[in-house]
Amino acid sequence: MKKNIVIIGSTGSIGRSALSLFDTVLKDFNILALSANENAALLKKQIKKYRPRYAVISAPEKAAKLGKFKNTKILTGIDGLSKIASLKSADTVLMGVVGATGIIPLISAIRAGKKIALANKESLVIAGELIKKELKKSGARLIPVDSEHSAIFQALTGHKKEYVKRFIITASGGPFKNVKKEKLKKITPEQALNHPTWKMGKKITIDSATLMNKGLEVIEAHYLFDIPYEKIDVVIHPQSVIHSMVEYIDGSIIAQLSHPDMKLPILYALTFPERKKGVIKPMKFTQLKKLEFSRIDINKFRAFKLALAAGKRSGTMPAVMNAANEAAVSAFLKKRIRFSDIPLYIERAMKTHRVKKNPTLEDVLKADLNTRKKVEEEINA
Repeated sequence: MKKNIVIIGSTGSIGRSALSLFDTVLKDFNILALSANENAALLKKQIKKYRPRYAVISAPEKAAKLGKFKNTKILTGIDGLSKIASLKSADTVLMGVVGATGIIPLISAIRAGKKIALANKESLVIAGELIKKELKKSGARLIPVDSEHSAIFQALTGHKKEYVKRFIITASGGPFKNVKKEKLKKITPEQALNHPTWKMGKKITIDSATLMNKGLEVIEAHYLFDIPYEKIDVVIHPQSVIHSMVEYIDGSIIAQLSHPDMKLPILYALTFPERKKGVIKPMKFTQLKKLEFSRIDINKFRAFKLALAAGKRSGTMPAVMNAANEAAVSAFLKKRIRFSDIPLYIERAMKTHRVKKNPTLEDVLKADLNTRKKVEEEINA
């Protein structure tokens, strides 16, 4: 029987890459449900092509633009996302949405005991402690989609956790790794969106330019693999060929390598524990001129430093850090603040926040909402 897949965030970068696989190597899989935030036009095209049983548009006011379909039930809002994330007939749920909006459908999928291909790192960042508790109760499983965490997941396979010495997460360094700190004030959204190696959505591309994304990935790795922060290192690797490494206590280092293409970790997560025939061009080592590695300049890339500080503080602090970042990135993309202002708004939000330890989901969502409002007010002041 065909495996039923739910794609939450089908109109985004991850969702579109996943759907391209269903046109080729995943023809033996069935798309059960799709969802979009506001892009009703693209979702409508996807419904016509893939004929899912369910489709969700998060913005209810956009539902009318979808029209009606004979065999597809249209749902709206967060309730609709939660419903498709927990469908009894779903075998795997791909969480491809960006930002904190993914947390409620993720928890719904976990409580339903689903296999979850996770590309929504922000949910783990802001509610990692809660999600770990839910996973223990339900028996659901998270398979990472981020290329770095997919690499770690693969390098860990077949090895005992107690043999791990450390993780080495790689970062491309983004478009500004060689730009002097004082020049970051003049960076435009167009420049920040011009990533040297990866093709991604706008929010994650800006996070890669500030290196916030790498800080979020450290927090995600901490919760995904239950490893202390002091055993997670990050290095700049501009070629983006080595996606991450695991060093073992005997000195062996196991790395996962490939050309930078998100189709590979998406395919691996959807088909795990099996593997499908390659979807990206093969690696030719004789054509690799060099592989470079360097340290992160935490004085220049302060967002990375702030993310690590929030993760180690835990409680509601990661939710505040993440919300401030999302609000600031949105403002930068609209040219309301400078690129160099992004970490300033994050730091201000973190300094004034009173951390609540062992937060409930309500506590996390409240911290998230209040921080967004506060940052927006500061930007408008």
